[in-house]
Order: sequence, then C-alpha cells, then structure tokens
Amino acid sequence: MFLTSDNNLKWAKLGWAAIITGLVVLLGIVWFDKPLFLFMRNLDCGLWRVMGDVFDDKVWFFAALITLIVFYMKKSAQAKIKFRNDKNKFSLRVLLGDFYVKIKDSYAFLIFCSIVSAGALASVLKVLIGRARPVLFEGVGVSGFFPPSFDWVFHSMPSGHTTVSFAGLVMIGLLAPRYKAITWTLATLVAVSRVAVGAHWPTDVVLGAFIGMALADIVKWALGRK
Repeated sequence: MFLTSDNNLKWAKLGWAAIITGLVVLLGIVWFDKPLFLFMRNLDCGLWRVMGDVFDDKVWFFAALITLIVFYMKKSAQAKIKFRNDKNKFSLRVLLGDFYVKIKDSYAFLIFCSIVSAGALASVLKVLIGRARPVLFEGVGVSGFFPPSFDWVFHSMPSGHTTVSFAGLVMIGLLAPRYKAITWTLATLVAVSRVAVGAHWPTDVVLGAFIGMALADIVKWALGRK
C-alpha cells in the first residue's frame, strides 16, 4: 500500500495515512465505538471464533518460525557445514551465523520479521495505552483508558490478532501479488471477527490494521531490497 513497484517507500503517503488513522481512532473513541461494537456483536458466530484461534498471534509466530527452520534445513542439506570451533567443540555462534546467512534472503524471513515486529509493537502499545476491553463494558459498564497497565483486561488497543495478521497477510500479498485480494480479505475478516466476538472495540482493529500493513511495507522496504 505504501510501496512503489521498485520497492521504494512512500513516506509522505505513510505519514498522511497515519494522521488519518489517528483521527479515525479519536473519532471512534468519542463517538462511534460503542454503537458500532454493539451492532457487530449481533454478528457473533462460531466461524469468527475459529478464525480467532487460527490467526492467533502465537500461531503466526510458531508457524513462521517452523517455516524458517524447515527452509534452513533444506538449504543446509544442499551444502555441508561444520559447526565446530578451533577447540573442536560445538559452536552455537557458528550455527546461528549460518542460520541467518541461509534464511536472510528468503520470503519466510520477511514474513517472520513482519510478524515479530508487529507483535512486539502491539504488546508495548497495549501496556502504554491501557484501554479496557469490551468485556468490562458488557459486564460492569466500565470503559476507558487506564495506562500503563500489565493486566490483560486493559490490553484492548491495538488488537494483537489484527496487527499480526495484517502484518503477515499483507507481506504475503506483497510477495505473491496474485493472491493479494485473498490475503487482504482474510486480514479484514480477522479484524471483523475480533469485534464480533467481543474481544475488541472497532478502533482497536483499525489501529491494529494500520500498524500491521505499515510494518509489512517497512520491513519489505528495509530487508527486501537487493
């Protein structure tokens, strides 16, 4: 979305998108979050909960990590390497160095970096923002912000599922453009599901979606250049 065909980042476009996203989030907080949330709760169904399990940020992380390991093993099978130092002992440093050299130019590495950076940023923002999850609003009528907080119930913004899913799926769309429509549709459905099941406010997923897509583009720009 913010990349040119030759992998240059459109910083101005990214900046304007950040401003617009910020305004939408602020507008949602003071106006449409609660009514839209209550409306979308009527859409809750089993499918949304399955999507929440499938596109969980932990599932993303381990799936991407396993893919990297499999890719590395395949590359290593094609070229023998000695993982020993001068003292003829196992060298973890050599192993890690060889692992990085073999995977750094792979698509799997780009996807992994997008997911990890998105998950890390979302986790930090959750603590700093400290927004109460909708479950408190539905249960006892409590909403608002209580920063900083390390309690799960105050980690509503941004949506971790949405942030990581947009980061991973948008990156896949960048690497395989023919599937871009599918990946963007899946990412959007994940965002909708988080509100429908009552896990997040609408603006939580709006912010998460922006962060995820922006980080996918930034990672592709930073690491994907030849």
